[in-house]
Amino acid sequence: MSSVRRAGLPLVDVTGPIALVVAGPVGRADVPRLCAELRALLTSTGASVVDCDVGALTCPDLAAVEAVVRLRLTARRHGSRVRLRNAAPALVALLELVGLADVS
Repeated sequence: MSSVRRAGLPLVDVTGPIALVVAGPVGRADVPRLCAELRALLTSTGASVVDCDVGALTCPDLAAVEAVVRLRLTARRHGSRVRLRNAAPALVALLELVGLADVS
């Protein structure tokens, strides 16, 4: 019995979650860069889900909320979705306060 070996790494699911790490405080000026990073990841991998690690956003503000929302919109435009990981309770509470509890 012979088997055909496919190109690429075995057992690698390229349609599974990929990760985008949001490091440190986020200002409004950082949002376009984060969205560009996400677009590049989505274009290169074709992933359907992006795990967005927001653990570094320990003191979130409205700029952090804008970043999360714009990342979600960027993913949706590519047919993907964003899942927040390691979100601080303050970020979750702020997202709930502005009516975006479904983002996380």
